[in-house]
Amino acid sequence: MTDVINFEKKGSVGVITINNPPANAMSFAAKKGVSNYIRVCIEDNTCKAIVITGQGHIFIAGADISEFGKATPEGVPELEELIHDIEQSPKPVVAAINGLALGGGMELAMSCHYRLAVPTAQAGQPEVNLGFIPGGGGTQRLPRLVGIELALEMIVTGKPIDAQKAYESGAFDEIVESDLLDRAISFAEHKAESGEAPRRTCDLNEKVRNIDSKIFEDWRNKIAKKSRNMASPFECINTVQASTKMDFTAGLANEREVFVRLMNSNEGKSMRHMFFAERTVAKVPDIPKDTKTQEINKSAIIGSGTMGGGIAMNFANAGIPVVVVDVEQAALEKGLNTVRNNYANSVSRGRISQDNMDKCLSLISGTTDYGDIEDADIVIEAVFEDMALKKKIFATLDEVCKPETILASNTSSLDINEIASATKRPDKVCGTHFFSPANIMKLLENVRTEKSSKETIATIMKLAKSIRKTGVLVGVGDGFVGNRMLHISARIAEFMVEEGAFPWQVDKVIFDFGFPMGPFAMNDLAGVDVRYLIRQEQKKLYGDRRQSVIIDKIYETGRYGQKTNAGWYKYADGSRKAEPDPIIEDLILRTSDELGFERRKFSDTEILETYLYSMINTGAKVLEEGLAVRSSDIDVIWHYGYGFPRYWGGPMFYADLIGLPEVYKKVCELNKKYGDWVNPSDLLKKLAMEEKGFKDFGSLI
Repeated sequence: MTDVINFEKKGSVGVITINNPPANAMSFAAKKGVSNYIRVCIEDNTCKAIVITGQGHIFIAGADISEFGKATPEGVPELEELIHDIEQSPKPVVAAINGLALGGGMELAMSCHYRLAVPTAQAGQPEVNLGFIPGGGGTQRLPRLVGIELALEMIVTGKPIDAQKAYESGAFDEIVESDLLDRAISFAEHKAESGEAPRRTCDLNEKVRNIDSKIFEDWRNKIAKKSRNMASPFECINTVQASTKMDFTAGLANEREVFVRLMNSNEGKSMRHMFFAERTVAKVPDIPKDTKTQEINKSAIIGSGTMGGGIAMNFANAGIPVVVVDVEQAALEKGLNTVRNNYANSVSRGRISQDNMDKCLSLISGTTDYGDIEDADIVIEAVFEDMALKKKIFATLDEVCKPETILASNTSSLDINEIASATKRPDKVCGTHFFSPANIMKLLENVRTEKSSKETIATIMKLAKSIRKTGVLVGVGDGFVGNRMLHISARIAEFMVEEGAFPWQVDKVIFDFGFPMGPFAMNDLAGVDVRYLIRQEQKKLYGDRRQSVIIDKIYETGRYGQKTNAGWYKYADGSRKAEPDPIIEDLILRTSDELGFERRKFSDTEILETYLYSMINTGAKVLEEGLAVRSSDIDVIWHYGYGFPRYWGGPMFYADLIGLPEVYKKVCELNKKYGDWVNPSDLLKKLAMEEKGFKDFGSLI
């Protein structure tokens, strides 16, 4: 027995059990242990067959990602070597799949000669989600077991299949309802006694011969839009296709070359960074895991507009009753009707069932009486951005709600410390900044005030998971984290437009980088009027700093974006397709002239660097001010809230890829052009001078 491997003889069968919680990952120790016991079983004349299984309810959930990039210790085989040794065993090897078989775990299972599984087992090759392809023969063995179409679906999308589908397709040989290990042992004994040669997956060629190449072209076309700028999904297709053109050994060699190349690529590094960032983001250094949390059994939302209705849907979807409050019955009915229509639309598209819709709607009620929410466990205010109004609402809630009720604001930029001052329970006040549309966007910025208790913060972080959001803890500051950075980079984009660029040029550059849309199209989606109102509040903070006047002029014409079919762009009635508008072009040219700018050309490189580096510099200020716990938290915010491409890892990781000395140099140049808006961060300067990255910066908490 090793630390992570259990071994015992059951009659003539050697049973190898991976015991490496929580995921039974194929770590260095696990690979060494399995390899050692495979050798023991082969050399033991009394051992006629081998069973490999996992402890608990997981077979093997993949390789140990934390070991990626580390040198393999002496005596530890590479995964592909171990898999080869298992497949070439002269004695039958049976995989007893007791749960998840993912990534390297599925590859190991496929190297076994036979596979038995429990009904709850799943099989998958999710490597594409980490920016690379299967590297232990998955692209060559899986097609030989399940056929090209299903292999492509599993490898290109990374989505697992259930046990029944795995059995029907040929990945599993038998589904065992009970006593999996006993059945696997008896199965192995039978195969050993039969005298049959072990059935090696590498020899199964029937399903990879005479394949029409159109299948692969269809898949490339299918993923072209979603996977733009990415290499790994297309390499998944290429390597699976290689299984139909090359012999097995050549296919393996090709897979290995592609795997190593992608592992070392910026795409692979970025995707793995995001994987770990998402799992770290819920950890708050100064809040112990055992911190008491409040039960959220009833919720309330103040405001029935777009945001309020969307937030309410999140609670209903999680099975939590929610009361929507508005001052006027007509507005309330309109809001609730929008919620009903949203659910109905999901039903019509097949996303949810009618029964699910009915269940969710039964959990949503409306009222104009604050007294109806006195027993709510959490109340989220979601009215428009007006400090006086929000403070009035919080004062009312403080009087109406029970003492332990958490009072939260959905404000996107206002000072929640000031909002909390309107109550006698500042320890129960926090921010819950949902992103629009609130019922769809995964990001939730949970805002910690000066007086928010640890219990309050632990509760809202837990609540984020309950309502299926990615919760990120941030501090109070103008725009918190995400919008603080956006407001600066968007301003700089507006300045570029005043000086010579056009909105559609800027947006194309940002789109081509990988964002779902550029800043001007995003402004039209969110509302030119919303950004205008935010800017009016911000003028109180930024005084006489340079301001772009173009957005003010657009606002004054009543062009509020998609909602009015005109903003920075024009939109056909009922369409969301942005089209450049000669009216805006003329407005821009006239404004540039009025401001005294001699318009000049901007290269795509200059646009991209100006936009991103101003954003990164602000992110550095967010870190030095303690508004974010970690640089990786900022990356999560920008991926889930603003669509920063996953394959670049978020703005702070992207900066590390470039190198902070280069970023700092460019920021200094931008500072000369745009003044205090891009005043270089002290943290950025420090890390650049020390030739370190944001990854080297520890939490201030």
